[in-house]
Amino acid sequence: MQNKKLTDAVYYVGADDKTLDLFEGQYVIPDGISYNSYVIMDEKIAVMDTVDKRATDEWFKNLDEVLGNKEPDYLVVLHMEPDHAANIQHFLEKYKNAKIVTNPKTFNMIPQFFEHLDLEGRKIVVNEGDELVLGEHSLTFVMAPMVHWPEVMVAYEKKEKILFSADAFGKFGALDTDDGDWDCEARRYYINIVGKYGVQVQSLLKKAANLDIQKIFALHGPMLTENLGHYIEKYDIWSSYRPEDKGIFIAYASVYGNTKKVAEKLKEILEAKGDVKVTLADLARDDMAEAVEDAFRYDRLVLASITYDGGLFPCMESFIAHLKHKNYQNRKVAFMENGSWAPLAAKKMKAELENCKNLTFLNNTVSIRSALKDADIKQLENLADELLSD
Repeated sequence: MQNKKLTDAVYYVGADDKTLDLFEGQYVIPDGISYNSYVIMDEKIAVMDTVDKRATDEWFKNLDEVLGNKEPDYLVVLHMEPDHAANIQHFLEKYKNAKIVTNPKTFNMIPQFFEHLDLEGRKIVVNEGDELVLGEHSLTFVMAPMVHWPEVMVAYEKKEKILFSADAFGKFGALDTDDGDWDCEARRYYINIVGKYGVQVQSLLKKAANLDIQKIFALHGPMLTENLGHYIEKYDIWSSYRPEDKGIFIAYASVYGNTKKVAEKLKEILEAKGDVKVTLADLARDDMAEAVEDAFRYDRLVLASITYDGGLFPCMESFIAHLKHKNYQNRKVAFMENGSWAPLAAKKMKAELENCKNLTFLNNTVSIRSALKDADIKQLENLADELLSD
């Protein structure tokens, strides 16, 4: 995406990246990612964050087109993660008179990334509520620690009523592939990247509630200019760990396909018994981040695993570890196990989740020996009834 005029004074100068295979080294991004950066043109010119090193040349080209023969006065750093801060040194070397505006935690972190960067005389230190006046426009800074790094802050521009929200309200996907469906990839992004820090996100939402926000410009994904209540409501749901939708997510780990057949049979029984959304995931093959997303999205979870070396199949073990790491809570959970001589998976799965907050473990546990048989259907019927009961 080339630079774009967003308002009379604010320009987009970021870049799309559709060549990166894994975001943060682990999340598949089939539609790419955007590294967003903005310029506020006023008596003083502020550049809002840089971009990943993969987009350095495009970013500087976009900056040159917007700035023309002018030079920026400030580089505002909201977040030090390398996909947004990789070009701090390049920027300061090119624009010799520009100053860097950020908070003390960020200034402490900058030398960790840029060992020989001399900031003498170029620092403007801001804290909670401080204001940077650019002319008709001004930025008020709001600290947002652990959303999702400790140094994160956001900035509110009061003339245009823009919240520059750092990684909050971001989503996967390059801007030129955006199909307008924000929820799906924003949910996967939030749950897997920010999801552990729901308490901190709730704190930021409370601060933001005191601001008249009409636009949200994040560091990834589209600029949000309409229906902001929808996006804020989603963030409130996700960060308070409430289920977003009523439904049942069945996550299974199967070696020879027998446990898969049990999961599919449960789905068939559930759908025959009631009008209910049921989603399946093969943890060995499907995107782990999407499976984690669905576990948080729906109010009921069924875990189905073989017993493997006296424990859990590795992909199920990994899935549960992801849930725990992201503070999984406030759901109903049921277990199905399979084993040829000593089924232990249900016991192991339950033990892994027992310290999670406000999980309700269902009474019915399905235990299969090797392959699904006619006599096992009654177990599935009983579990389905319990899953569908209020």
